[in-house]
Amino acid sequence: MRIRDFREDDTPEINLVPLIDVVLCLLIFFVVTTTFDARSVLKLELPRANGQPADPQAQPLGILINAQGRYFVGDREVLRTDVESLKQALRDVAGNDRERVVLVRADARTPWQAVVTAYEALAQLGFRKVANATAPQVTPQVGTP
Repeated sequence: MRIRDFREDDTPEINLVPLIDVVLCLLIFFVVTTTFDARSVLKLELPRANGQPADPQAQPLGILINAQGRYFVGDREVLRTDVESLKQALRDVAGNDRERVVLVRADARTPWQAVVTAYEALAQLGFRKVANATAPQVTPQVGTP
């Protein structure tokens, strides 16, 4: 007697759902990473260094702005906080040297308007080499009190 098996034959099939999931994830990954390439649209010509040391006598002109928004140009305090007073102090200290590097040091609690006023005075006088002084962030070391 022949016993018939009523189970269907196992036919191999390809399940496309995991394949679609993987392809969709790859598509999202490539779309997101290509948006970071937008900065390559900017055409920048980076400065070149000739390897010679900088002139040690060319000290930067320092502008210090304290937490109250008071200005100090070099070692002199500017009595008023308006643009014209700051411009006059810069003229007195720097003279006609507009190629001199200006180092702006502002307290972390300085009102932003005071910093913008300093930038405005520098721009009106024609200073183009402006640097901002910052302090490195101190990271606490493990095991020190």
